[in-house]
Amino acid sequence: MKYAHLYSPLEMGDLRLRNRIVMAPMTRSRAQQVDDNVSELQVNYYGQRGDAGLIVTEGVHPSADGKGYNRTPGIYDDMHTAAWSAVTNKVHDRGGLIACQLMHCGRVGHALNKGQNTRFLAPSALPAKAEIFTESGMMPMPVPEAMTLAEIKSVVADYQSAAARALQAGFDAVELHCASGYLPAQFLATGSNLRDDQYGGNLDNRLRFIEEVLQAIKFETGAGRIGLRISPGNPYNDHVDGNPKETYAALLQLANRLGLAWVHAIRMASTGIDSLALSREHFTGALIGSDSFDAGEADQFIAEHRVDAVSFGRAYIANPDLVTRFAVDAPLNALDKRTIYAGEGAGGYTDYPCLPEAG
Repeated sequence: MKYAHLYSPLEMGDLRLRNRIVMAPMTRSRAQQVDDNVSELQVNYYGQRGDAGLIVTEGVHPSADGKGYNRTPGIYDDMHTAAWSAVTNKVHDRGGLIACQLMHCGRVGHALNKGQNTRFLAPSALPAKAEIFTESGMMPMPVPEAMTLAEIKSVVADYQSAAARALQAGFDAVELHCASGYLPAQFLATGSNLRDDQYGGNLDNRLRFIEEVLQAIKFETGAGRIGLRISPGNPYNDHVDGNPKETYAALLQLANRLGLAWVHAIRMASTGIDSLALSREHFTGALIGSDSFDAGEADQFIAEHRVDAVSFGRAYIANPDLVTRFAVDAPLNALDKRTIYAGEGAGGYTDYPCLPEAG
């Protein structure tokens, strides 16, 4: 086989991936806006891609407060658990594995994207200096509420409950989204965390919230079913830290002490930080590399032990049979950027063509 390393199995914590092609987490804005629920659309979408070594879902909010974007799904009530079960069953029917990415947006979002009586909670009352898409167009983000100690404890409990629901729904693992300026990253970064209590100030304090969340998730799933998504130095959503290399080295060391199954690192040359090398230096578990890989480069990085697996995003949007296309070196479908966040319907979501079956 041309890409033998990419198609080799991988032991990753408690999971055994049949290949090292991972479907990256991608917001697609297709959940039901009225109740944050997934539907038959998501059953088909994820099921089509069930031959990946691992699917990591789009960001899923662990509470109604945690929602930030338009038409993103939740996993905080019985309805959500039941609906996600149909998704995981479809993936498992194809022999695949699927992880639920938990994403609490914190200060990132807009009231037009959230339910009534929901709140914007963050480490400090500092708005993100950025705009966000709503169905009424791009809007500035609001000033959040600085979380009390009781509210921090409550949000940690929300993560734990969401992890328990993920297992009930049949997910094989959970990935904590700790990139892109969302709530865990807001606690981590000096630019968004101005607290003067045990959750702010020095680096150990700024890591405390993430450690408590990971410990809470670990209580439900065990460490061997937890991944961590990072992007050191990425300024998205006004994520600014005074020393991101030092900060993320400490986060990786925490992940290593807790025995997490994997780190999922986004590489961004523009940050000046080699996130893959940094992860290898401080984390001994499996490393998934992400962003702009093709099959050849992915296979080479695995062969050189620079990563253990590679996640593909845009290529997976347009090619539900990506595993097959890489295997036979077939051309890829072109991505229609107009339908990435189309909002509803199958167009640009589940209607990309697969290769004709042989025979």
